[in-house]
Amino acid sequence: MTTNMGKLDRGGRLAIAAVLLFLAFGTSALGAGILFWLALIVAGVFTLTAFVGNCPLYSIVGLKTCKDC
Repeated sequence: MTTNMGKLDRGGRLAIAAVLLFLAFGTSALGAGILFWLALIVAGVFTLTAFVGNCPLYSIVGLKTCKDC
């Protein structure tokens, strides 16, 4: 699998995932319904793609956010 995400993109995804996890578990802002589960799913996908360095949607669109890939 090739890398198509730059460091800034990966860091941003991890930051967004952290905020979503905080909203889901640290507050009662999302409740226990669909927003809670949606936040967990998005946080999981963002974390996984950040660690792997490859976004499948970027591959479909042909987008790369890294300089040397």
